[in-house]
Amino acid sequence: MNTKKETLSLVLTALFTAIIIIMAFTPLGYIPLGVINATIIHIPVILGAIFLGPKKGSFLGFVFGLTSFIKNTVTPATVSAFVFSPVLAASQFGVSGVFKSAFICFVPRILVGVFPYYVFLLVKKLSGGNAAKAKVTVLDAVISVIAFIGLSQLLQRQMKNGTAAMVLSVVIAAAVFAALLALSLTKDSGALGYAYAGLTGALTNTFIVMPSIYILYHDAYAKATNVAQDALLGVILGVIGFNGVIEAVLAAVIVAAIAGALVHVVPTYAARKTA
Repeated sequence: MNTKKETLSLVLTALFTAIIIIMAFTPLGYIPLGVINATIIHIPVILGAIFLGPKKGSFLGFVFGLTSFIKNTVTPATVSAFVFSPVLAASQFGVSGVFKSAFICFVPRILVGVFPYYVFLLVKKLSGGNAAKAKVTVLDAVISVIAFIGLSQLLQRQMKNGTAAMVLSVVIAAAVFAALLALSLTKDSGALGYAYAGLTGALTNTFIVMPSIYILYHDAYAKATNVAQDALLGVILGVIGFNGVIEAVLAAVIVAAIAGALVHVVPTYAARKTA
């Protein structure tokens, strides 16, 4: 039995690794939303955390970081590529640049393969026991508010009528809340856990990468992106509030859909561990 579990784990690890590499070096890793291209390369890492556990999840996160390092070093798309490339950073900032860029490139991505697993377990635990419905309703409300924030910013950029955009955002967020509530009140308590794992993984990447850029490369990043130094914080917060939220909501939906289907074929790491 242990041999079968280990074989399954190795096969899934290889599969998720291949998917990460393919998504990183092709347009498949991005979803065009008109205003932005939302990154979804972290999806296999999050799924790996759920189905393979935090150790192999962190390995997949490392692979994610490695693809970012290679792309930004070999074919840098912007003048700020040094942020994710210790090689480019070394040529501009010396040894300190190596450590700064290595941290930004790898640490957040590794943690994307760790945090979602524990959030998945936490949400599953909250979905049972006393006052389960109340706790689940609060969780559903949180993810719906996050969806509203991202949607309102996205739609206001695409629609001329700000009021219409706001109303539509409210309607969609309410629909998300209703769908999550219906989903979470079913017998499958893992469904909400998958959604929150996806949300956590995406936000982990954004909430560590962007502040790290601001702290470690404040002046250099502002110069490279032609942003005034006193305006950089606003730009960083804008990326977190817009790109980050949109990517988090997408991750929640996609991870919930894929994991909900995959769990019928492959048990989660926690289930295999206790079997």
